[in-house]
Amino acid sequence: MEQQDISMPTKYDPQAVEKGRYEWWVNGKFFEAKGDPEKKPYTIVIPPPNVTGKLHLGHAWDTALQDILTRMKRMQGYDVLWLPGMDHAGIATQAKVEAKLREEGKSRYDLGREKFTEEAWKWKAEYAHFIRKQWAKLGLGLDYSRERFTLDEGLSKAVKEVFVSLYKKGLIYRGEYIINWDPETKTALSDIEVVYKEVQGAFYHLAYPLSDGSGTIEIATTRPETMLGDTAVAVHPDDERYKHLIGKTIVLPIVGREIPIIADEYVDMAFGSGAVKITPAHDPNDFEVGNRHNLERILVMNEDGTMNENAGKYKGMDRFECRKQIVKDLKALGVLVKVEDHLHSVGHSERSGAVVEPYLSTQWFVKMQPLADAAVKLQASEGKVHFVPERFEKTYLHWMENIRDWCISRQLWWGHRIPAWYHKETGEVYVDTEPPRDIENWEQDPDVLDTWFSSALWPFSTMGWPDEEAEDYKRYYPTDTLVTGYDIIFFWVSRMIFQGLEFTGKRPFKDVLIHGLVRDEQGRKMSKSLGNGVDPMEVIDKYGADSLRYFLTTGSAPGQDLRFSYEKVEAVWNFANKIWNASRFALMNMNGLKYEEMDLSGEKSVADKWILTRLNETIETVTKLADKYEFGEAGRALYNFIWDDFCDWYIEMAKLPLYSEDEAAKKTTRSVLAYVLDNTMRLLHPFMPFITEEIWQNLPHQGESITTAAWPEVDESLTDAAASEEMKLLVDIIRSVRNIRAEVNTPLSKKIKLHLKAKDETVLATLKRNEAYITRFCNPDELKMGLDLEAPDKAMTAVVSGVELFLPLEGLINFEEELARLRKELAKWNKEVERVQKKLSNEGFLKKAPENVVAEERAKEKDYLEKRSTVEARIKELENQ
Repeated sequence: MEQQDISMPTKYDPQAVEKGRYEWWVNGKFFEAKGDPEKKPYTIVIPPPNVTGKLHLGHAWDTALQDILTRMKRMQGYDVLWLPGMDHAGIATQAKVEAKLREEGKSRYDLGREKFTEEAWKWKAEYAHFIRKQWAKLGLGLDYSRERFTLDEGLSKAVKEVFVSLYKKGLIYRGEYIINWDPETKTALSDIEVVYKEVQGAFYHLAYPLSDGSGTIEIATTRPETMLGDTAVAVHPDDERYKHLIGKTIVLPIVGREIPIIADEYVDMAFGSGAVKITPAHDPNDFEVGNRHNLERILVMNEDGTMNENAGKYKGMDRFECRKQIVKDLKALGVLVKVEDHLHSVGHSERSGAVVEPYLSTQWFVKMQPLADAAVKLQASEGKVHFVPERFEKTYLHWMENIRDWCISRQLWWGHRIPAWYHKETGEVYVDTEPPRDIENWEQDPDVLDTWFSSALWPFSTMGWPDEEAEDYKRYYPTDTLVTGYDIIFFWVSRMIFQGLEFTGKRPFKDVLIHGLVRDEQGRKMSKSLGNGVDPMEVIDKYGADSLRYFLTTGSAPGQDLRFSYEKVEAVWNFANKIWNASRFALMNMNGLKYEEMDLSGEKSVADKWILTRLNETIETVTKLADKYEFGEAGRALYNFIWDDFCDWYIEMAKLPLYSEDEAAKKTTRSVLAYVLDNTMRLLHPFMPFITEEIWQNLPHQGESITTAAWPEVDESLTDAAASEEMKLLVDIIRSVRNIRAEVNTPLSKKIKLHLKAKDETVLATLKRNEAYITRFCNPDELKMGLDLEAPDKAMTAVVSGVELFLPLEGLINFEEELARLRKELAKWNKEVERVQKKLSNEGFLKKAPENVVAEERAKEKDYLEKRSTVEARIKELENQ
């Protein structure tokens, strides 16, 4: 048969397939939201990556999931807006820019605020370019005409509007409180920017002397350096041990300050000695106790974690060096009673890794309770935000119901500067979106807002809010789906919900699809210290974007972590290669078929009817699963249909008519091939956009790009349940014959005798109708089919639904040769079993070898025993023939 020349190369090369395609999509404006009133809008806003560096595997996973959704919805006829953008990432970006300046021998103070901000904008421009290149490499269908940045003019206007509104409602306030302080970046942190780690520390037991010389009172602390700021010792009012001491004073060792013994119910009588030191400027609980008893707040540290003038002779020392020295001094004074090892949870900065210091500071806060209450109430209504998986709603609600006020001021220069001014003479505070008219008499607050304050407004600020008449805001807000990792439910998801409710009166998104973290093959979190990070761009360079995307998006269930595996990415490349070769074969045999020439009305073979039925089933399954965000299951359905049904069975069966002289059968088969491939490429497109566009462009098709082609729909007229049953029988027969051949080591090329006994006339008619397939795929030189066939004396047998299979051993195998081969194989497995069992009976090996090595050996033992048993059974079978 003649085969037509096609433009597809003989081998699948992802680099060649992907080259230039993204630019073609973008230039063709296929991803731009058109605002077509005839179409229903569907909106996703990208979680804005930080402009601090390269995207990691988590970003690739997150954005690939969004790309699946938006590509699918676009094909389903929605007016899709997938809005891109980036986050200024205050602390992280400032740290990067300052590090760059240090390399040049400068600091931000050498430049001043304005010049430093200019440097930060240069950094943003450079890294925004990198991020866009990475988005392009991943093939993300973003609407760049609407790209936003959290510091752009429109978003800055929204941030000011929100701050001023909350301030005027009394929901933003300024006050002196204990906050989480990062001494490395010298800024306040919100509670959720603090990561707690188990640290081996110590409990230092100190005996404070009573002022009247009548004895001592014992307290214990993990931070003895803070004793320099003690302003009281507290005991429980009902503690009989200390009732007589309440109202007395002690002399603070080293400092010599006289401080009172007070009674407060905060103290736990059963913990330690039942007496606690109170340091209102360095502990949040002590701060509250201090407020109740009107205690002085003495700050003993500087913002960089060194001791200040209130620390006396320790001034200038690092806080941890001071701890060591003060312990020595307390020991010399006889105040240190004992030191106990103590494993405790210590807060570290999520950004810098520094140990966080509870620190007295004047900051800006959001009063959270009213906002949180509204968000919790929403979840009890029909208009709630739907979490996928549902279990994360409990996580979200638990945090909302136990929320504390949010510290939103940061001591940085890069970010949204707080729109508050202080009068130089009167100290009056002025808060507004515009500065005071007599600006020369005012000084603006030097702090900026927490980055999460602006990103909390992302779903609506990017649409033009506070202009509620903005076209995009009216059409595309609220958004439909937010895709994000479970690690930022508190940081971001919760804040978007309460800010969306407060300022738009609507939920910001209908669904939140939660995914897990990408871990290494051993299940460890990827980190610089472990050196186990993987650059997604390097994976793409080797295997292509489609292979990486398909692995990431189909490799786990919603909410579950994903273990990265090069082997699995390579397996996807093999899948793509299989698709490529199958498509190439089909195209070479289409004889120049055009779209308008496709005709499925002719007489179809059982294989044609079956593959069209399976296509309908796959369309229905994939659509339903994708609508439920079950991309792993949808991917498996696609994989099984493409690899097993289409490539391994239908294409092989299609060769019969294609290589025959029956022109009508050829025409139908070509049309079926074209129809199935066209629909399959469209189904697969959201997962693997590059290869599907390339193949689709070579297929008979309608339209300019697969990105805007219609999503496949089930055509009931092409479903044939009877043909599916018929094909199932044929496949079962062919598989059974192949399995028997493999069992007796007989190659497919060798002719065999095959007898098929049908249970009734209907089954027999089916067998006879499909004799050509049985002959082609079972390769018999003798084929008998009937209702009353006798089983041969010496034969291999199998049973499938409605048919008994007999393969006479004569001519199938040489008994003596096969027995000799099997006995040799048995000897090999006996040897392997002996070796592994000897190893596993060695106590020294079991004690010294790592658990995974012992587990591997046990798995080998099980495997070898099974293989030996199979060979023994086969020998017995042949000996009994």
